[in-house]
Amino acid sequence: MVRFIPLMAALAYLATPSTAFAPASSQIRIRQNTATPSIVATSPLASSTLLPAMLTETELPEKLYFPKTDKEPAKVLGGLKIGTRKLTVITGASSGLGLNCAATLAKTGRHFVVMACRDVEKGKRAAKEMGMPDDSYVVMKLELGSLQSVRDFVFNLKAFKSARPVNNLICNAAVYKPTDPEPAWTDDGFEQSMGINHFGHFLLVNLLVDDMAKAKGARCCIVGSITGNTNTVGGGLVYPQADLGTLSGFEKGAKKPVAMADGKPFFGAKAYKDSKVCNMMTVSELHRRYHESTGIAFSSMYPGCIAETSLFREKRPWFRKAFPWFMKYVTGGYVGMQEAGERLAQVVDDPQCTKSDVYWSWNGGAQQVGRWSPDGKPRGAGGSGGEIFENEQSDAVRDRETAKKMWELSVKACGMDEKDVPKAKASI
Repeated sequence: MVRFIPLMAALAYLATPSTAFAPASSQIRIRQNTATPSIVATSPLASSTLLPAMLTETELPEKLYFPKTDKEPAKVLGGLKIGTRKLTVITGASSGLGLNCAATLAKTGRHFVVMACRDVEKGKRAAKEMGMPDDSYVVMKLELGSLQSVRDFVFNLKAFKSARPVNNLICNAAVYKPTDPEPAWTDDGFEQSMGINHFGHFLLVNLLVDDMAKAKGARCCIVGSITGNTNTVGGGLVYPQADLGTLSGFEKGAKKPVAMADGKPFFGAKAYKDSKVCNMMTVSELHRRYHESTGIAFSSMYPGCIAETSLFREKRPWFRKAFPWFMKYVTGGYVGMQEAGERLAQVVDDPQCTKSDVYWSWNGGAQQVGRWSPDGKPRGAGGSGGEIFENEQSDAVRDRETAKKMWELSVKACGMDEKDVPKAKASI
């Protein structure tokens, strides 16, 4: 099956938009706020008087979260709804992996699910469509592209649940912008892939550690990816590789105009991979700092290649059609959305998943292309079927010094002060 590796690399290379390698356009594009339409000056020789005025008026990016209008009123008396079930919070639960995980847990009768979504109405519709019992969930507003929204969500969550602790936290939400030639920014000035995938979740976990410490057998899972592990086919052979470098971008504050963790020019596909490295490093640091004193089991997981995921919505149409077939019949890495959701649910529900600092996977570690099995399909590359096991992370993800530096710089970038840092005894 080794013969298929160059083919897969070629497919991934062709799927990478040419704009990622092309020089920036000479056109000047300026994003205005929502009050007025966007202005596009197509002439490279824009008026010397008009352009400065336009820049002054439109230098603030369009916001993702407006506290005065987007903040939800706090829901209360949630303890009556939760009953004796475990309280499980899932980010990005209105679609895809998060939604399927939420539905799986809700239908067990053992979990009351808080669906943390950027679009509350969409989350409510999705829960109904999935047949989730009416008394098994609540949908709450969370925009991970705004640190203020993260804080507002935590406030509302605590008001809803009262003294009852959070039993499980699943950090699933993510964005992937491989085709964007220029970075998009969060409300706090972070490049969106890193800001939403990493910084938003980083603050969220830290704000909930002390609360989760009150629950017996609490678990926190941050969804990882093989793309952030260079010891896998998808992460090691498909360009670009994840690489945080010396974190020079983080040292500069990780905010506009700094788009990449390593301080280099923006590359959308790499930005996503770098954020996944930070996710998995965060898990290891949480384990080192807080597992012993809190008993919380911190883990990451790879659900398999969900080839129809909305993460690929920015890929070219031919890629979205060909990729699922390729992953099913060539690499063996394909897994369906429902099975992926069941896998994520297993990490916080299965009694055998209580160990901390584990990177969970199924049916092989995606460190090789699948091998043909008697049923005529490739197996062993992280795809459908198989039993859960403890996978091995790459040396880069396990780099203790870089992880520690990433943590310290993330605390600074998120503007965390003493009240935001967990009171639980930290082992550093």
